[in-house]
Amino acid sequence: MKDLNESTGSNRIAITVIGPDRVGIIAGVTSILADNGVNILDINQTVMQGYFVMVLMADMDTSSVDLLTLKDLLAKKGEDLQVRIDAQHEDVFKFMHRI
Repeated sequence: MKDLNESTGSNRIAITVIGPDRVGIIAGVTSILADNGVNILDINQTVMQGYFVMVLMADMDTSSVDLLTLKDLLAKKGEDLQVRIDAQHEDVFKFMHRI
């Protein structure tokens, strides 16, 4: 079994989006990713009691920006869309959500 403190060496990130459901959330998030060369690997979204909830896994291997810049771009888009958007490296996401 892999040690949780050991890095995967990948450029994969987890992006979470939570907030009131409205038109354009997925388009807003994915346009930021496409504009910056980030490849979407998997996406899961639902609406729970009026709240939009999405978890997206992406690969930054061909990204034109670093993770910190991408986080800032996504946070600004989140403000525009009135949702909270967080992005973190896959290793951090796995560590925070381990059982």
